[in-house]
Amino acid sequence: MIKIIYSPKFAKEYKKLPDKIKNIAEEKEKYFRANPFDARLHTHKLAGKLKGFWAVSIDQKYRIIFEFADKDLIYFHSVGDHDIYK
Repeated sequence: MIKIIYSPKFAKEYKKLPDKIKNIAEEKEKYFRANPFDARLHTHKLAGKLKGFWAVSIDQKYRIIFEFADKDLIYFHSVGDHDIYK
């Protein structure tokens, strides 16, 4: 089973999300824990200043930025709309 560590920044941003998005994110996390590359997540590598990080889609607007520490350990760094890429 995959272990996810939530950064303080992620936790702070998550609290500010609309309840509807939080509910969707919790469902998506279930898929993520089973398979980070589940097609429903639209997992993709990031480039530029975020090279080395990955993102998954919560919905069309919201994303989670994360990184693989190893095969079974993942850090969730940020969550929000496309502004989190800046």
